[in-house]
Amino acid sequence: MPSARLIHKISSLAGGFFPRPFRFCITRLRTLYTWLIRKFTRMPPVVTQNPISVLGLGLDLHKKRGFWVQDGVGTENPVIRSSEFAYQATNIVRINNDGVKSAAKHIRRKLLTESYSPRTWRTHALHICPAEPYVASDPLNKSVLNWIFLISSLNFSFWSAKEGQPDRYGVEWQAGWNSQEKKVWTGYWSLVASLNRALSEGIPITDPNFYSSDTLCPDSLIEKVFRAADQSSETIPLLQQRIAIMREVGFILCNSFGGSFQGFLENFQRKYDGQGTALDLVRMVTETFPSFRDEVFFEGRKIYLWKRAQILVAETWAAFFPAHSGSLHPIFPGSRGPAIHQLTMFADYRVPQILHHLRILDYPPSLVNILNAGTSLEPGCKEELSLRSASIIAVERVRAEILRTMGNEAGMGSMGGNVSSVLIDFFLWDLAKKVESGEEMIEGIETASMLPIHRTRSIWY
Repeated sequence: MPSARLIHKISSLAGGFFPRPFRFCITRLRTLYTWLIRKFTRMPPVVTQNPISVLGLGLDLHKKRGFWVQDGVGTENPVIRSSEFAYQATNIVRINNDGVKSAAKHIRRKLLTESYSPRTWRTHALHICPAEPYVASDPLNKSVLNWIFLISSLNFSFWSAKEGQPDRYGVEWQAGWNSQEKKVWTGYWSLVASLNRALSEGIPITDPNFYSSDTLCPDSLIEKVFRAADQSSETIPLLQQRIAIMREVGFILCNSFGGSFQGFLENFQRKYDGQGTALDLVRMVTETFPSFRDEVFFEGRKIYLWKRAQILVAETWAAFFPAHSGSLHPIFPGSRGPAIHQLTMFADYRVPQILHHLRILDYPPSLVNILNAGTSLEPGCKEELSLRSASIIAVERVRAEILRTMGNEAGMGSMGGNVSSVLIDFFLWDLAKKVESGEEMIEGIETASMLPIHRTRSIWY
């Protein structure tokens, strides 16, 4: 892993490019002007998905704050209730109860034998991890949080029509922070590798003060950050949308939270008097940042999906997960702790694929034909919503089945408390990538054929 000194130095480079008064006045005025133009030149929303801006972002800056209050109890995640409605109403993808039971046993066994836990997050070669033991004043914390925030802001749409081909979009960088070996990273990891590469080149790309400014960080520089490997014939999907999101979230952090995600979390702690949970943080994220409001209307009801908002909070939770079970979580030190069990899986295009392979989800022939043909599904369409909502409810049922079978067993202990839909999602996503690459085969249970992912080009996942 990179040293705290290196990452802190890189992330603070933006401060040396221009004198601070000039940088603050000019940059903020230009960014504010851009934001006001976007805000007040939008057409009234007329589509079922979140209204589409001139850049095709789907950002609705006119949404009222505090919209989740209508869902009643503050500890209930509206993603679950609304997804249950969408699952029943779309009636395309179905949950196989027998598949849930057999897969739950397999997943539980793998979690135990592989010691899969929130701490597994720290083992990924490209992750930047906070130092241990945790010290609140460590400058690396701010850099790690900014890194996680930008990745979650841009964590969408990495699928390629050239899946499995050497010329698909990929990013060449090191095989890890502690390796000099070169490797071409694809999919989600291409995003992580591109940001890490920029940091290693001295570009403070994860600093909101830097990437919010089209003066300090022009579009051409962002294009350079995401440049493809020489062998690639593709560029990163939705580049202009990614740039616009960077400007938006960066402006909000700089304008309201001191220019960092750490400042946002400090505001969160004050708002909830140190008692806020993971779900409280998800709500605050969706309230504050329009580009995290992953919601659709279906049959007159709002369906909350919140993929990137929940994964932002989950990544933060995992990155700072204490080494010792008795320690307080530094981000969620309240009496309820993180209450991570309130979050759902992250409804994307990869986890539904492995859920079907595990026979947790059943697809009708018409949907199988769509997937095999590589036909695109529009964001918010019935088939896409069915895939996402069914996946959310299916993982909730898998979790319930794991807890049910463990309930009367001796030694349930800490694992029972750690079994969450978040952890199951982390495991399933890793498993899907291993199965896809041929690195691992699922044995001991009946599986279905590994179908292609569903193709939806969207900023939401």
